[in-house]
Amino acid sequence: MPALQSPGKVLVTGTNGYIAMWVVREFLQQGYSVRGTVRSAKKAEHVQKQFAEYGDKLEIAVVDDIAKEGAFDELVEDVDAIAHMASPFHFNAQRPEELIEPAVNGTVGILESAFKHGLFVKRVVITSSVGAIVRDEPTPITFTEKDWNQQSLDLVNELGEKAPNMVKYRASKTAAEKAAWKFVEDHKQEIKWDVTCLNPPFVGSLFGPAIHELTDPASLNTSTKLFYDYVADASKAEAAGNDFLAKNGTCWVDVRDVAEAHRLALEKQEAGGERIIISGGLFKWQDFIDMANALNPPPKLSKPIPKGHPGSGTGHPHTVHLVIYDASKSDRILGLKYRSMATTTKDTFADYQVRGW
Repeated sequence: MPALQSPGKVLVTGTNGYIAMWVVREFLQQGYSVRGTVRSAKKAEHVQKQFAEYGDKLEIAVVDDIAKEGAFDELVEDVDAIAHMASPFHFNAQRPEELIEPAVNGTVGILESAFKHGLFVKRVVITSSVGAIVRDEPTPITFTEKDWNQQSLDLVNELGEKAPNMVKYRASKTAAEKAAWKFVEDHKQEIKWDVTCLNPPFVGSLFGPAIHELTDPASLNTSTKLFYDYVADASKAEAAGNDFLAKNGTCWVDVRDVAEAHRLALEKQEAGGERIIISGGLFKWQDFIDMANALNPPPKLSKPIPKGHPGSGTGHPHTVHLVIYDASKSDRILGLKYRSMATTTKDTFADYQVRGW
């Protein structure tokens, strides 16, 4: 399919989320118009305030149930592309279906809408996750886009409600992405647009400053809350223990790089029909702590920065998350250049300082 260039109009679902807010900003800054969806008028208020300078380049629509049939029919009629980001993400589901059904139905639903009513749509970018790729292994392994997390789907089928919450979440991401690719295959002779799936690390490893609505550190989302607790809050980091900080980590990425990847996935013709891992590399919590303590001038925060055991993360084997993601396709196809750990740490702590944390 031909690549999209600004000016153009992009539908972004789940607009008020941590990642989606940065995606909206990326599109607006690059000259696109955005139609964003939120679940209630109340959730639209912060989005509109945050991007007030862009005027009518941004419009917000309320979609209270993304899994409802035809929920996006009218919203896709005059857009050039879609970035589908809305999907349930929490660890409170008792039944796996509470996550899987809305994730699958929301994804298939927006593709159905694009198929029936998206006359100008050229590409649909779906925010998947490495959760749809990774599987638990006893030894270190490097995952690529060829891998699928069938393991989580099998465990959910076997254990049902007894499946661990992380497994339920990963199963929902796997099922939703598989459903997207099946829809494309089933309608390949009829659709006039293509699909790209982006697979960034989500839970506990997507970092950077925030522009979505926040009141205090307790209101941070899952990954940014973990960063605050282990890298910015000495009392919580100390409670975790030096050994934990030195040994625990996985792959990470800056949220702004994920946002840029969404734009590039629309603009690069070669991205059509691809699933692409978005990952900046390995980390351990001690690595970020060391970066925070090296900031000059040091940030003025309400709490002291943890110390941990300086230098102990570097070269220490990963004892919990024995995974590496091959993100070479993100460079080869998208030309994405990742922010450094130092930059992400510096900008995140600057955000804390402005907020008075």
